[in-house]
Amino acid sequence: MKTTKKLWISLLTIVLLLSGAGIYIVQQNRFEMIEQAIRIASPEGELTGTLVLPKGSSVSPGKLGLVLFIHGDGPINASHDDGYKPLWERLAGLGYASLSLDKRGIGGSAGNWLDQSIDDRVEEAREAIAWARKQPNIDPDRIGVWGASQAGWVIPKLAGKEPLAFSILVSPAINWLRQGAYHTRQQMLQEGKSEAEIAAEEAANNEIRQLLAQKASYEDYLAAVKENDPMTRERWAFVSKNYLSDAGQDLKQFHSPVLLLLGQQDIHVDWQETEQVYRKLVQPELLSVAVFPEAEHSMLSKKTADSSFKALMISLFAPRHITVPGYMDRIGEFLKELE
Repeated sequence: MKTTKKLWISLLTIVLLLSGAGIYIVQQNRFEMIEQAIRIASPEGELTGTLVLPKGSSVSPGKLGLVLFIHGDGPINASHDDGYKPLWERLAGLGYASLSLDKRGIGGSAGNWLDQSIDDRVEEAREAIAWARKQPNIDPDRIGVWGASQAGWVIPKLAGKEPLAFSILVSPAINWLRQGAYHTRQQMLQEGKSEAEIAAEEAANNEIRQLLAQKASYEDYLAAVKENDPMTRERWAFVSKNYLSDAGQDLKQFHSPVLLLLGQQDIHVDWQETEQVYRKLVQPELLSVAVFPEAEHSMLSKKTADSSFKALMISLFAPRHITVPGYMDRIGEFLKELE
């Protein structure tokens, strides 16, 4: 009898703990902002996404600045699987709206993001900006962009076509091919590979680059590739369109403030090269740079990024602390300096 009673008490305790944890998780993932699903007409097919506004805002029409989010590589939806929400909330608290689209073929957006060139992505961003300018509660003169990784090739081109109020770039690369070579080496070093193994992989990658330069077919690529997991036909087409991307000269097109955010633990992008080139080509009076010693490519700490369990627990119980300390603060400071 006592054993049964103890068992029930234990089970009840577990249920209460789980219920309490569930309530806490829900509370922590309830963000102080208003999310509105939006649709944007486009010659290439409709785009869907999310417009985020300050909660309970009584701001008059034309008074909200707006941050357009431009994604990095991959099949990303408007919220980046809710990963953008802590930053959206911070921006809403500063009086800024956020606008983010589903990539083509993701959510309700028509098409396939793997069919796009960097120039296609620039035009898509322009369509989003044109839509935003027509919204009655958005100040058309205070529209800027936030972009990560691959957006580093999109935003400088966009700056040459649109009067951006500001640009925030997170972990952007300079040159597509150099980025790939850097990532290959850093990833293999992290995995403990020898210099001989790294040299063999680099030689194989050089063969692939030669095929790209020759405009080789997907069948030619499959015949030459030594990888166990080759690119899909769609990915090969995507890389073929974009592998010559280089942000170098486009950086001269910035005419408004630029915030560059880099992580010293980034194995995807050579942050030192990026900082050096930005400092050389972006007008010094426009450029602000923040380098975070513990941050990797996504502005998570390396310890968090290396542990999927830790990242999951933080995203559930403390989503506002998923990125390294100071990252969102620096964005807030940057925007306040523009006022």
